[in-house]
Amino acid sequence: MIRKLMTAAAVLALTSAPAFAAPCKDAKGKFTKCPPAKAAPATRCKDARGKFAKCGTPGATPVKGK
Repeated sequence: MIRKLMTAAAVLALTSAPAFAAPCKDAKGKFTKCPPAKAAPATRCKDARGKFAKCGTPGATPVKGK
């Protein structure tokens, strides 16, 4: 009984994986070129005086921006 459940779970896991393999399809189901991913905005840091500084320098803290 337990082997049947384990086998069924394994088969279900293997058959559902291809759904995530190709997210870029058009309305008719044909493969299309995926749009480029958006780049993450660069993190900016400021020093203790409030001036922009290179992140990683002593005293520099990340700034929340737009």
